[in-house]
Amino acid sequence: MSEIPCCPECQSEYTYENGPVFACPDCGFEWSAEEAAAIEEAGILRDAHSNELNNGDSVQLTKDLKVKGTSTTLKIGTKVKNIRISPGADHDIDCKVEGIGPMKLKSQFVKKI
Repeated sequence: MSEIPCCPECQSEYTYENGPVFACPDCGFEWSAEEAAAIEEAGILRDAHSNELNNGDSVQLTKDLKVKGTSTTLKIGTKVKNIRISPGADHDIDCKVEGIGPMKLKSQFVKKI
């Protein structure tokens, strides 16, 4: 593994290698390289609070997000219903936001409701 994975518990990107394990300075979670490979293979998508996301779930934004190409901003707390998971993409959630239309979101900016 040449790239250090994000923390499977809190999704922090500030993880580091600590001998034979990976460690997260934010939540203190430690996991092995084998566990990281298993998590990556499983393709489980998690929200900002480490809840598993599935197709059809409803989510809420945890951060104000600017919409590229427009002057529109999605406000924190905006609810999005019936999401679709699109693995392998930079933005891993496809959805329709009421009043705006189809969008792609990152799972790190939403929480399951």
